[in-house]
Amino acid sequence: MQKVIIGNHAVSWGVKLARAEVIPAYPITPQTQIVERLSEMCASGELAARFIKVESEHSAMAAAVGASAAGARAFTATSSQGLALMHEMLHWASGARHPIVMADVNRALGPGWNIWTDQTDSLAQRDTGWIQLYCENNQEVLDTTIMAFRLAEQLDLPVMLVLDAFYLSHTSEPVDIPEQELVDAFLPRRQAKYKLDINEPHAFGALVRPSDYMEMRWQLHDSLRKALPAYAAIEDEWADLTGRRYGCIEEYHTADADMVLVTSGTITSTARFVIDQRREKGEKIGLVKIKMFRPFPSEALRSALRGVQRVAVIDRNLSAGHGGIFAEELRAALYDADPAERPQLFGYIVGLGGRDVTPETIDDIIEHTQSAEAATRPDIWVGVKA
Repeated sequence: MQKVIIGNHAVSWGVKLARAEVIPAYPITPQTQIVERLSEMCASGELAARFIKVESEHSAMAAAVGASAAGARAFTATSSQGLALMHEMLHWASGARHPIVMADVNRALGPGWNIWTDQTDSLAQRDTGWIQLYCENNQEVLDTTIMAFRLAEQLDLPVMLVLDAFYLSHTSEPVDIPEQELVDAFLPRRQAKYKLDINEPHAFGALVRPSDYMEMRWQLHDSLRKALPAYAAIEDEWADLTGRRYGCIEEYHTADADMVLVTSGTITSTARFVIDQRREKGEKIGLVKIKMFRPFPSEALRSALRGVQRVAVIDRNLSAGHGGIFAEELRAALYDADPAERPQLFGYIVGLGGRDVTPETIDDIIEHTQSAEAATRPDIWVGVKA
């Protein structure tokens, strides 16, 4: 069936169809509607899950870890300062290999206090061992929620699905909602390989000595690297069932492009519109959308950008004192590429704190990338008031 729903409720529907069993929740704008709708589903009996009202986001993740350790399929959601408060527990979730799924509705971090979108909150957690998947529209949000549970449980790793505040979270779009039977066949009930059992209790020493700690981190790292092919196979199966796939990256008009924009999230849709207009005028401009940020799809990006003359990376985030995070990751990925095939890279910072990124903004970025001899600095700030 098809429903016109907001992005937050697309997450809620995905969690319902995935038959999550434990949902610890703490409200924070702009994700609150996700857990509000799930609480209604639990109260009405639509979803047979334990909904736990906790006193903080730190407690929400702690409860999710406990539920996952007992073998349950666990979900939670957060934004901004709430995600920052979870930071300690994010390491526990990944290090202990709990396949928790969490939605983060991207919201700027304070101070100053701000409820609008940018990606710095999720990207500040990039080293916590969570897979990160960024969504462009509400259909992608619902599909990614379901696939995230499959990916998490296949690799025993937590997955963070990410959507823009307000541009998606509070905006209504038509979404195709698959039948429960289809999702059940795609995503069977979780069968945890290891779990706590109250009928057979054990206690183990929690201290890990230097002789073993590196091996644990290697196993975590190696499993994260396997997420790239694993997600591709999962999407193949989802595409067979629904006709929809997104890819770790998506290429748009790149075959003959001499300039490519690199985007993520909802800025991608605006960039597509601008590219279509310029293509009608004969300009060879393409786009690469990054969906999976962790693990970073370096090989796919090197392949997509091979031979392109100029690349403009559009970052709605900031690593303070360094620059745009996607741009820096891409520079590292391209570092050892053949110099004859390595593009000139321009990194742009836009839209922090929810500032609009309009077609005119994208046009300005294209004009600057086409005309400049070289990037004057690694982080080119667009629209900053002098």
